[in-house]
This record gives sequence, C-alpha cells and structure tokens, in this order.
Amino acid sequence: MRKVFMLLLLAALTLSSGIANAEIRAHSFSVYPFVGGYLFEGNEGLKESYLVGIRGGYNLTERIGVEGFFHYVPAEIKDMSGDNDVDLYGYGAEGLYYFMPSGKLVPFVAAGLGGIHYRGPAGLDETNKFALDYGAGLKFFVTDSIALRADVRHVIPFNDRYNDLLVALGVNFDFGGNRRETAQYEQVSSSKSVGDADRDGVPDDVDRCSDTPYGLAVDKDGCSLDTDFDGVPDTFDKCPGTVYGVIVDKDGCVPDGDKDGVPDSIDKCPSTPEGVIVDKDGCTADSDNDGVADYLDKCSGTPAGMVVDKDGCPVVKEEVKKEVKTPEKITMTLKIEFDTAKAVIKKKYHKEIKKVADFLKEHPEAKAVIEGHTDNVDKFHNPENNIKLSQARAESVRQYLMDHFGIDPSRITAVGYGPNRPIASNDTASGRKKNRRVEAVIESLP
Repeated sequence: MRKVFMLLLLAALTLSSGIANAEIRAHSFSVYPFVGGYLFEGNEGLKESYLVGIRGGYNLTERIGVEGFFHYVPAEIKDMSGDNDVDLYGYGAEGLYYFMPSGKLVPFVAAGLGGIHYRGPAGLDETNKFALDYGAGLKFFVTDSIALRADVRHVIPFNDRYNDLLVALGVNFDFGGNRRETAQYEQVSSSKSVGDADRDGVPDDVDRCSDTPYGLAVDKDGCSLDTDFDGVPDTFDKCPGTVYGVIVDKDGCVPDGDKDGVPDSIDKCPSTPEGVIVDKDGCTADSDNDGVADYLDKCSGTPAGMVVDKDGCPVVKEEVKKEVKTPEKITMTLKIEFDTAKAVIKKKYHKEIKKVADFLKEHPEAKAVIEGHTDNVDKFHNPENNIKLSQARAESVRQYLMDHFGIDPSRITAVGYGPNRPIASNDTASGRKKNRRVEAVIESLP
C-alpha cells in the first residue's frame, strides 16, 4: 500500500510540472470519490473503522463552493460477542471557502449540516441523528481539472455528547467553469503575435465577444461595456444611468409611450396627448378641478363646483345670476363587462352607454365623471394594476361617448379608483362582481 501511494505521489508531481493554469474555476462542477478512516469517541462504544464515500459540488465563485456528500462506515460494537456489526451512513451538505484559489495547492475550510443513520445487529433499533460538521482540506492539482485531495472533519451528532473524527483521501475531478485567460495570453503573446479580428484591443485568444463592432468600447473580455446592466451598450445608451432591473427600450431608456415624461411603468394615464402638461401620475393637470385640463383652460382658478364651458370659464345664465343653484348628482351604474385585463368595449353595450349620452344631450349644462372600479383581486400581486385597469376602462367609456355620440370632451372626465371604493364585500364572489363596475356620476342643475 505504501509503495502504491509513493507511486501515485511521484506521478502527481510529474504531471503537475506541466500545468499551465491549475485553479479553482467559478461555475465549475466537481466529483470527489474518497476513502479514509472514521474514529469514534472512546465512550461511544464503537471501534474505529475505514470509510468510503463520494462528494459532488458546485463552485459559485473562485473562492466559494457547496458540496453534498455520502459515506459508509462498517463499524463494530466494542466488548460484544457474536453479531456486533454496525453500519453507519453519513450524508449532508457543506459550504467551502478556498484560500489561494489560483494556485496548484489550494487549502480550504468547510462546515455543514447533515445526518447519520445507524443500522445495528438484530434486536437493536435503527437510529437517525442530525449532525454538524466542520473542518479543513487541501487540493493539489495534477492537471487543470484533476486534483489529489485530503479532508478532515470534526463530526458532532446532535443530542449526544460524542465527537467523531473523519479523515478522507481521494481524487477530485472538475468539469466546466470559467478559466482565467490572462496568464495564458501573456505566455502566448511573449512568444508570437496574437490576432485581434474585431480590432477592439483584446486579443482573439481571450476575446469572448470576437465580433464586436469596430470602435465600440469594450471590457477586459472584449465585450461591449454596459455600466447600468440594461442590455444596451454604453455607446448606444441614451440613458446610461437607468436603475437596475427596469425594462428599457432600444435606446436604453425607460419606455414612455405618450412622451409626457412619466415612465409607462407608473403612468396612470398612458395615452395623454403629446406636449400636454401632466402631474406625477402622468395624467393631465387640472389645477382648479373644473374638468378642463390646464392647457385648454382659459379661466384658470375657477371656484370649486362652478359650471364651466369647454374653455374652463364659468357659465352664468341670466335667470340664475341672482340665485346660484346647487348642482344635483345622479349616478348611473353601467352594465358593461370587459374581458379579463382588457378595456375594449363590445358593441353589445352601445345601448347601455347611450343612456348616459341621452341624458347629457337633454341637459347641456350637465357634466359627467366616468368612474372605473374593480374588486381587490389581482393575479399579478400588484394593487396598482387594478387602478391602472380601472382608469383604462373609464377612459374607454369616455372615448366611446365622444366618438359615437359627439359629447364634448370638456363635459366628461374619467377616473380609475381600482378597489378603493367597494359597494359590497370582496369576500364573496357576488360581492366582487358588484364591485367590478363602471359608473357615470352626472352633475346637473335641478
């Protein structure tokens, strides 16, 4: 056995002399079959024995890895005649931290959690115990993917006062992963000229993006720089400081379909006319709340509740100059159903909307607020989705009144309240159905 070990060591030293790039590689997988010894604490009543096992792992980075393990120990009970065999099966997972990961000789520490299954002779119950372990190890690379490996672990079974010691030796095999190319490139470039097909300043031997357009700024791997990680190279990115994770367009900017300065992701009025002043929600500003947008309002500052014309100016009739009547509010609930997550009005609801149009035509001084409401159910787990959907449906009804019945836009506004104004309990299906509604709130003089 000693001669075999010396031969293996001599072969390893011979192979290692030609290694160009032995190292721990990030994102590589490993398999490690091993043999060794298992020592039980004296008062545990078991004789020390050999063990066999296997480990499989993944290196998250050059320094950090995780491994799962399984091993078998054929032990014997001390001071017992006859059938005294005890089979021990260890299993679990560990985290590893490597020191000097780019060298041939790589020391590491490890700690983990697992379990031990004991199977005793006839008449004794089988036992399972959780176990904690920690220790250290050493890898010696004989090629860039094969290393001789030694491990030692202190094993502590839970709910016991015992302390076991595990020692293992084996061969570690690595697969895949990211290799460091810098040293290799320096070695090649010192002996011969290295090409650079895309002329980005990074030699072809280490260029991971070998077809980069000429003149584009690149990183050390020859790939386009993208400092805000939005998928658009810095050279073409018109918004280089985009917050990480936000969806962007081809120019690297947050989409803004109506170009009102409010990103689509938070725009509650995504179809505002271009050039119109909007508030923080992307909706048309109406500072005096008279139903006429500021950009159309020729009489800004109109007192609250005052009836205004399409220009936002007060409408005063001769017969009411001496007495200002309080407008009456009429609420019409429109029986309109929309497809899920849609705001398109079907033709069969034309007559339903016509009721509102007829009333507005009979009362030319009246104004209507189209209110969109939803229940509190949102399959995307974002309450703002319901508000956006209710706003879109209310806007759809408003547009329908203007397009099909010729109602003046200044007489109609649209508001989406989402789930914020229920008329029934959202705890029942019938209640939620009542809450999914569109209402027309009409103000007119009596």
